[in-house]
Amino acid sequence: MVTRIALLGLGAMGHPIARNLAAKRDSESETIVAVDSDPARLAGLDAPGLVATADPAAVDGAGVLFLCLPNGDVVESALFGAGRLAERLAPGAVVVDLSTIAHAKATAIGRTLEAMGRRFVDAPVSGAPAGAEAGTLTVMCGGEAEAVAQVRPLLERIGSSVLHMGPVGSGQLTKTINNVLYDINIAALAEVLPMAVAMGLDPDQVAKVVTTGTSRSYAAQYFVPRILQGRFDEGYPMGAAYKDLVAAAAVAAENGFPMPVTAAATATYQTALRQGHAGKDKGAMVLPFEDLLGVRVRSGR
Repeated sequence: MVTRIALLGLGAMGHPIARNLAAKRDSESETIVAVDSDPARLAGLDAPGLVATADPAAVDGAGVLFLCLPNGDVVESALFGAGRLAERLAPGAVVVDLSTIAHAKATAIGRTLEAMGRRFVDAPVSGAPAGAEAGTLTVMCGGEAEAVAQVRPLLERIGSSVLHMGPVGSGQLTKTINNVLYDINIAALAEVLPMAVAMGLDPDQVAKVVTTGTSRSYAAQYFVPRILQGRFDEGYPMGAAYKDLVAAAAVAAENGFPMPVTAAATATYQTALRQGHAGKDKGAMVLPFEDLLGVRVRSGR
C-alpha cells in the first residue's frame, strides 16, 4: 500500500501526524509521502518510510490521501483546483480529510468525489498538538462503513479513539459540537473571571477553585493559568477558529434550532475579534471584559 498525506499549511499538527503514520508502518514497502506547497514547512520531516516533497505529482496513483488543511475552501481547491489532486489518485482511492470544515462543505466534497469514483471520509481530530505528538488524538469519522474500515488501521496510528459517527459529514458535525461547547466554556470564563476580580476576589484563589472545583474543565485548566500570566499566544488563533461558530450557526439556521447560549458565546467571541484580538488564542476573550470592568485577571495583582 502507498499512503500519501498532504501537508498544506499545517502548523504544529501535520509533522507529528506524518511521523506517526510512518513510524507505525505495517511493512517497509509502505511509503508515506508528505506534500506541502511550501518547502519550508517540510523541514524536519526526515524519518524512515517518510518522503517530504513540494511536488503535487507525488500523490499520483495513491490509494489513500490524507488532508490536514486550514478550511473547506482550501480542501476544495486542493482536490479540484489547479493541482486536481483528486484526479491523480488511484480509482477507488479514499480521501481522508483531517481538517475542520463545515458540515455542508464536507457533504458537497463527498458527493463530488463519489462522482469521480473516489470515496471520502471526513475525519476531523481533537486533542491539540500534544495529542498529535503522542498519537492519542480522538478521530471523528463520517463516511461509508467500508471506507472507514479500510482506513481505520491508518487512523489508529494517529489516534487512540477512532469513532465512526455516521455518513459523510457526520465527523465534521461532531467536531463542530465539540468545539462549540469548548468555546462556550471559554466565553463563560472570560465573562465571570473579571467580575470576580472586580468584586475584590483574589485571581489566584479563584483560579484554584475553577480548575479544581465542580466548574473545572479542560478549557479552565488550559486557559486560566495562561490568563493569570497574561499569555494569549499559546493556542490556536481566534480568527482561524471562528469558523466553528459560523458552522454551528449555519446548521442552526438551516434546521431552525434555537441555540441562545451558543449565540451569546458567539457575541463574546465576535467582540474580541472586533477589538483586534484575532491573532491571539481563545483565552483573549477575557480582554474585552477586563477593559469594561477596569481590572486584570493576573497573578499577584
